[in-house]
Amino acid sequence: MRSRVVVRFAPSPTGPLHLGSARTALFNYLFARKTGGRFLLRIEDTDRARSRPEFEKNIFDSLAWLGLDYDQIYRQSERGEIYKKHLANLLASGAALSAPGETVIRLRNPGRPVTFTDLIRGEITFNTSELGDFVIAKSLSEPLYHLAVVVDDWEMEVTHVIRGEDHISNTSRQILIQEALGAPRPTYAHLPLILASNRSKLSKRHGAVSVIEYRERGYLTAALVNYLALLGWNPGTAEEIFSLADLTERFSLDRVQPSGAVFNLNKLNWLNREYLKQCPDEIFIEYLPTGLDQTVAKKILPLIRERLATLADLPSLVGENGELAYFFRRPTYDKTLLRNQKYFSKLRALVEAIPPSDWRADRLKTAIMPYADEAGRGEVLWPFRAALTGREKSADPFIVAAILGQSETLARLDYAQHLD
Repeated sequence: MRSRVVVRFAPSPTGPLHLGSARTALFNYLFARKTGGRFLLRIEDTDRARSRPEFEKNIFDSLAWLGLDYDQIYRQSERGEIYKKHLANLLASGAALSAPGETVIRLRNPGRPVTFTDLIRGEITFNTSELGDFVIAKSLSEPLYHLAVVVDDWEMEVTHVIRGEDHISNTSRQILIQEALGAPRPTYAHLPLILASNRSKLSKRHGAVSVIEYRERGYLTAALVNYLALLGWNPGTAEEIFSLADLTERFSLDRVQPSGAVFNLNKLNWLNREYLKQCPDEIFIEYLPTGLDQTVAKKILPLIRERLATLADLPSLVGENGELAYFFRRPTYDKTLLRNQKYFSKLRALVEAIPPSDWRADRLKTAIMPYADEAGRGEVLWPFRAALTGREKSADPFIVAAILGQSETLARLDYAQHLD
């Protein structure tokens, strides 16, 4: 009698691990950890022509980056003798046959309806008569997918098969093989597909890129895991921010929806921004282009955090033409932005009068605002901003000046004042 939950994630190393497979791995992981069960990784590499070591490595790297640790790993390519034993038993019992003139091995199909209960979709029935005697192996040494899956799930004592809904049609064949082998039937739960915004199949242009590509694009592990969990599952509340530990505590299959889950890049970017707000400073510093003043970079981290969707956006944000480039290099000025330069002398005097020990954004504001109110805020603050940043829009000029320092602020005012 099986009592402990055992689940498996069974990718084929025929390409990089994509979002749909990653979501399947996550739901299996959460179910296992929530129930105190075991989470197995099974590399289904019997397709020797398409399986590649680099794709297997991609699977390992992706799961490691997502933080989904597994309890044991299997490779189907190393289990040939096990499949051969079960095939021989099926042939000996008459449950399978190799027809005259054929090299393949077929399962004798009783041709009756097969019904199973899916934890997400309820009762599902298939009429298997149209399948005929279907092929389960090319030879004793070459099992096909359905047989290998059934044997592995039995031998590995898998209790729950949690996989994408595209596998529903495979279930009837696998149940017939289970019955022929005398193997127990696991409990099934078929997850909704991840769809594009127009509810079509998710394609690369809609976000179906590999997990590692998301890492390279500057998404945080916590954000992607959080978002994957919300693709087809909800906690029953309005909450949206969950750590992996939170998800493990809250996850249940009865909160998984049967209908397709729509991928929304804007929602993922929003989540990533929320996690970036909590990121250690060191994470941002690592993504800075070489040669930038790290002291200045640390000072503007609050501004960086407000503007980034992903860490990969950071170089363009502070690069030569970036929105925050003026913190690292004096801007190129468009004289029309400066408007009336007659206010610069008074601005400069007010700035120069602030003691270096008082050089803060609030002190700058206290010093300049009375003059701005007297002469006109737009007339004073607009050229002040333009002189510091060379831009029509920028961060608060008092914050900019505080970060640039008194000397650089005065130098930029001088340059702007005497610009021909």
